[in-house]
Amino acid sequence: MTWSGFFYGIKDFFENIAFAPYNALRELEPSSWFGANTVSWIFMAICAAAMMYWIGQLKKFDDAGDEDKSIKAHEYLG
Repeated sequence: MTWSGFFYGIKDFFENIAFAPYNALRELEPSSWFGANTVSWIFMAICAAAMMYWIGQLKKFDDAGDEDKSIKAHEYLG
């Protein structure tokens, strides 16, 4: 196996497998902007939900007061 075969294998994977859902959406040719960007909207909703969860967890641990917030909380700070 050569390096060019390795990189052609990566190319083949992404063109034929990883981007197959996008190719299927391209064939449908949605007529509206929202239809064309459905996958992006789904990813944005997932990221927004994950961010809200993460911020909620940070607030919960901050309110508990268990964390040492002194300047020398870590031994490498001296």
